[in-house]
Amino acid sequence: MKSKKTSSLSGRLDWFTTLVPFICILILCAWFVLSPADSSQTLSSIRGFLENELGSYYLLLGIGAVLCSLYMAFSRFGQIRLGGEGKPQYSGFRWGSMMFTAGLAADILFYSLCEWMLYAQEPHIQELGGIQQWAPTYPLFHWGPIPWAFYLVTAVSFGFMLHVRKREKQKFSEACRPILGRRVDGWAGKCVDLLAVVALLAGTATTFALATPLLSLAVSQVTGVPQSPLLTILILVIVCIIYTAAVYFGMKGIQWSAACCIYLFFGLLAYVLLFGGETRYIIESGISSLGNLAQNFISLCTFTDPLRTSSFPQNWTMFYWAYWMVWCVAAPFFIGSISKGRTVKQVVLGGYLFGLSSTFISFIVLGNYGLGLQMHGKLDLLEMYSQSGDLYTSIIAIIKQLPLESLVLVLLILCMVTFYSTSFDSSTVVAAAYSYKSLETGEEPDRKVKLFWAILLILLPIALISSENSMSNLQTVSIIAAFPIGIIIIMIVASFFKDAKEYMKEKNI
Repeated sequence: MKSKKTSSLSGRLDWFTTLVPFICILILCAWFVLSPADSSQTLSSIRGFLENELGSYYLLLGIGAVLCSLYMAFSRFGQIRLGGEGKPQYSGFRWGSMMFTAGLAADILFYSLCEWMLYAQEPHIQELGGIQQWAPTYPLFHWGPIPWAFYLVTAVSFGFMLHVRKREKQKFSEACRPILGRRVDGWAGKCVDLLAVVALLAGTATTFALATPLLSLAVSQVTGVPQSPLLTILILVIVCIIYTAAVYFGMKGIQWSAACCIYLFFGLLAYVLLFGGETRYIIESGISSLGNLAQNFISLCTFTDPLRTSSFPQNWTMFYWAYWMVWCVAAPFFIGSISKGRTVKQVVLGGYLFGLSSTFISFIVLGNYGLGLQMHGKLDLLEMYSQSGDLYTSIIAIIKQLPLESLVLVLLILCMVTFYSTSFDSSTVVAAAYSYKSLETGEEPDRKVKLFWAILLILLPIALISSENSMSNLQTVSIIAAFPIGIIIIMIVASFFKDAKEYMKEKNI
């Protein structure tokens, strides 16, 4: 009986989509290790060409995503309910917490604390008006409406595919069926899914390995254990055990993990705001940066630096839009899957409400706290970063300015672990669904398949943690992959409008 069940599961799996992307990533990593100079030069050349010669493509996609999301919400398409006429599958808090934590990972803590320092070094910031005005504004722009627009337009498309049309293939290619037709079942569909899973693996590995050294350094500060690659690997293994347990228990485990993450996250923000000694500065700088963003949003979206006087949009804005497009493989699919029972308008506006408010609060509180220390002469973070080039030690120096620094470091560690856990949860669920030829409506992937992906997704960051060159190259691969991913996103959204229009005719809406 057991072997029959195993055989049945084996027959349901799409081995091409499961194994080939992983083999492709292994080949790339081997190339990085064996030919570090050649691989870096080749990838940098491709990335440079895309950003310098075709960078406007990314900017136009970002503007289009925002406009498209608003059209989805406020046109007649906004009244379409994603699955049934009953109440939403999850409460507003559970839905919002899972969406936010799945979409941004622990990177939000890392970048909230340090991103203003990166912009402060840019000549373009001085040209615009200085650090005080623009260093806290650009993080809100690069993590704000356009990233969430990328997520939401694809989440609506996936939600419609899953809950309204009830399609059994939970894959990128299936969302393109209204445009591609039967070609989805052939090599065109396989190529789309191959690209999607490669981007998922590359993006996941680099994203989760990026902030891990901060987590490792914080653990070292609290425990006294010297920081080392072994400590970082041990931390990743512990994170793997936590999120694997959550995934093993299904959506209930993921809900619990997301709720814990939100409580810890906002507890950290409240502590920094109330007890950091920069409350007035944080609030006033936050209000000013929000106003600055609103006033200059269109010019920020369309700035291309044609003469390359600073190459700021190429190095930052276009990079970020590509980064978010790669993450559209995992996060929006998960958001769409948990949005059953909500209308298109509720998904878009609710997504902006939960996503933007939480993101903005994080950057305003944590970012402006560090900026306040700098501007008030309490801690020269820019000089510290200029001399060491190490963002991680600069962040720890910021944390040490708070009262009860050890308690804050413990809270930071718990926040990062739960962020990692919930983000890995969503990626694991999406990757496991990709492994199936088809899944019935409401069916979750088998626990063994989820366990396979849970272990697989953590192995790559562990393997790359000691190879800075390989990590950088893999991140570049994910950014390069964003170019064709952008074309696929256009097809997915176009497919939604075509299919939704037919659906509304069928239902006389």
